[in-house]
Amino acid sequence: MKSELVKPTHLTRKAVVYVRQSTPHQVVSNQESLRLQYALRQRAHELGWHEADIDVIDADLGLSGASAAVRSGFKELVGRVSLSEVGLILSIDVTRLARNCSDWYPLLDICGLRGCLIADRDGVYDPGSANGRLLLGLKGTISELELHTIRSRLTAGLLAKAERGELALTLPIGLLRDPSGIVVKDPDLAVQERLELVFEMFLKFGAVAKVMRVLNERGLDLPRRDHHGDPRWARATVASVASILKNPAYAGAFVYGRTRMHTPVREGAAKAKARRPIDEWRIVVKDRYPAYIDWPTYEKICATIKDNRAEYMRIKTRGAPRDGELLLHGIAWCGRCGHKMFVRYKGGGQYVCNHLRSNEGLPTCQEMRAARIDKAVADAFLTALAPAELDALSRARRTQLQVDAALRASAERQLERKRYTAALAERQFNRVDPDNRLVAAELERRWEAALTEVRAAEEALVQQAPPQSIAQMGLDKDMQGKVIRLAGRLPQIWGDATTTAAQRKALLRCLVDKVVLDRGEHDVASVRIVWRGGAMTELAVQRRVNAVAKLARGEEMRDRALTLARAGMYDDQIAAVLTSEGHRSPNSESEVLPITVQRIRHAAGMQVNAPRTRWSHGAHVLTAPEMAVKLSIPVNWLYVQIRKGRLLVDRQPSGAYLFSDNTDVHDGIQSLRTHKIDRLDLRICQPHQEGH
Repeated sequence: MKSELVKPTHLTRKAVVYVRQSTPHQVVSNQESLRLQYALRQRAHELGWHEADIDVIDADLGLSGASAAVRSGFKELVGRVSLSEVGLILSIDVTRLARNCSDWYPLLDICGLRGCLIADRDGVYDPGSANGRLLLGLKGTISELELHTIRSRLTAGLLAKAERGELALTLPIGLLRDPSGIVVKDPDLAVQERLELVFEMFLKFGAVAKVMRVLNERGLDLPRRDHHGDPRWARATVASVASILKNPAYAGAFVYGRTRMHTPVREGAAKAKARRPIDEWRIVVKDRYPAYIDWPTYEKICATIKDNRAEYMRIKTRGAPRDGELLLHGIAWCGRCGHKMFVRYKGGGQYVCNHLRSNEGLPTCQEMRAARIDKAVADAFLTALAPAELDALSRARRTQLQVDAALRASAERQLERKRYTAALAERQFNRVDPDNRLVAAELERRWEAALTEVRAAEEALVQQAPPQSIAQMGLDKDMQGKVIRLAGRLPQIWGDATTTAAQRKALLRCLVDKVVLDRGEHDVASVRIVWRGGAMTELAVQRRVNAVAKLARGEEMRDRALTLARAGMYDDQIAAVLTSEGHRSPNSESEVLPITVQRIRHAAGMQVNAPRTRWSHGAHVLTAPEMAVKLSIPVNWLYVQIRKGRLLVDRQPSGAYLFSDNTDVHDGIQSLRTHKIDRLDLRICQPHQEGH
């Protein structure tokens, strides 16, 4: 039946049937709606269009009409209308074209400008006329309101069910829904034990990658779900371990609203999901599922994973402890600009604050040598940790044995599972018809592969040492006494060569949150340790400088050294006096070196008043030349006896041989000279003679 609005000019252009279903599920299930939409071709034929002039656009099947951003079919339709290629648009109702007024009214404007008609089941409309535009505008507004109403009703019902924890979300591996809808643990004990092992290992190692490496080294696979939701065993990856650790369902909690739609910055890009922080999750119902871990443990795991992420400037984390030598890697902060300090190993370990230089082109804020700072922080840490050594030792040993026992139990469970798979393959092979060679060959191959996996699992299990019983970890009186005698050895363990840098850093981070560094104006760096809980410790660390003038008391030390030099004192004597007064050399930590005094004196143009002998000593001892003069013997004879081992005397750090000036020593040397004795030992207080 033709319409009065259809003109010959319309018939010279195409008639387009626009077909759309809102969701992929409707495309499959609501076939009757699809048939009605494709039947609009007959409606166009009745309005006067030939079959060859009728096109169908169905590129938007399964897409919502709420937005035209991702609907290529709608964009094609608008483009063809703007080129005056379309004389009639047919849709089963206007809601198929658009459910958003911002998309609907521009289409009406273009159709009115190009003289294109719009038709649905109720009639044909001319967007260029006032009545047609009014009617189509009302239909579009009602369509948008209808979408909002439907969405509000569905969302309200969904949220009400989610607040009770009854919304049937997809469960992770290890949790199942029974026929009555109640969530229970997977009855497969191997799955349960493997999941519990993952949590135990992370609490021990504190790093997702470390857990993944240990599992793969032991040949322990992780249970996963395939695309169809069926369980399978696969090699552990960082992503699979992290997904287990970060899933709140394992803590027994029903959570809805863990993600939000992120608006893309680039125009035309599709919206993407972004994770919300835990405190922004929309609905959390605890104790809804059977738990593998408790909620505080889950929060601790999430905090550790977040802290391990090395995104210093964006989320202010510390990163996982790594095998670098510098102790404060990841926890050192600049006391001047407040940014994270990086480590530099080139040219010696340093802490460098180059954030302003990298981002704003300004000079480097500060940099300082790490050795003395690391030593000061380590000493403060060991001092704070000393009272807790015994308790920490007991907990660490117990945790290690528990993890080892869990690893072996998991390996045994995996071996049992693979033996069952091999037995099943054997039964299938024995039941096959021998004449069906293709099937028999495939089943034989599966049986052999299963036996190979069993042998590999048995060999891996044999290589693991049997675990020590946890009961043996109880500290009896004898063991407790031994442990008490070990008190104070933590500094030795800390400095032991077998203790890795990553282990030291992980131990340090148990108590230290961050360390704020400021190199200061002179030779004293300010170090502020921020402990877990907010307590702070201020340290003053003396650092090396390259000149006396850069010392905090450099000018005072220079004037004092020159005063003592004018009084006739020698350089080493001046250095001892300055050290006793609390001064130090630029490259020394706690003392003034004679070379520093010499340089100060030379810079002032002062020379030594009178030369002195090579070595100085007390009045109660004599050097070898002085002893030779006193006994009227050649000094070379003394050196020969010392070299041949007949005269034993301690050599001083300065290189001199000193003899006590007493009668016993004189008589002993004379007896050795006259061959009355063969050997004289002066290394003790009383001379020891050996005769013929």
